Amino acid sequence: MYKFWQKTIQILSVLIIIATFFLLIWLYKIGILNDQNVLKEFLEKQGSLGSLYYILIQIIQVVFPVIPGGVTTVVGFLVFGSLWGFIVNYVGIIIGSIILFWLSRTYGKKFCLLFMKEDTFDKYESKIDDKRGYEIFFILCMLSPISPADVMVMITGLTSISYRRFIAIILICRPISIIAYSYFWIYGGHLIQQIFQK
Repeated sequence: MYKFWQKTIQILSVLIIIATFFLLIWLYKIGILNDQNVLKEFLEKQGSLGSLYYILIQIIQVVFPVIPGGVTTVVGFLVFGSLWGFIVNYVGIIIGSIILFWLSRTYGKKFCLLFMKEDTFDKYESKIDDKRGYEIFFILCMLSPISPADVMVMITGLTSISYRRFIAIILICRPISIIAYSYFWIYGGHLIQQIFQK
């Protein structure tokens, strides 16, 4: 039964990635991705629910890491602006990370292998034995905008790190990676656009 669910989630992951690709094309065609005002207008029509919908999307993409989180993170900044975009991103990612940590700690290795290959799991699990070294490694991953953050949260759920320490680390470190990742893609994209226009 476990193998069935593992295979099902892996297939679902591929289908969601394909669906996301076509969704992005459709969103681009109707102007949401290439016109910030269109998406902003859509969310504003939802009133305060727009922010709540976005936070829910971020929680889901962290807990079930089959949705490309980078896309949703950047969209948050583009739609809500720098300050509120950061807040809704931060709230969604922190809540999602705590839930993911709890699931990993509760259901162990079998839960992790639903979302990652065994060789990927083994690569990161091998670092767990060095408790102090692993904690430093985890902190660096949470600071980095390019590390597999969700994978690291799951692996960390298998360690002896306390909930309090885990939450303290992500509360302090995640803002840096969220801002760095988003601004790299937003302003990096604009820079590349300007280079090709010259």
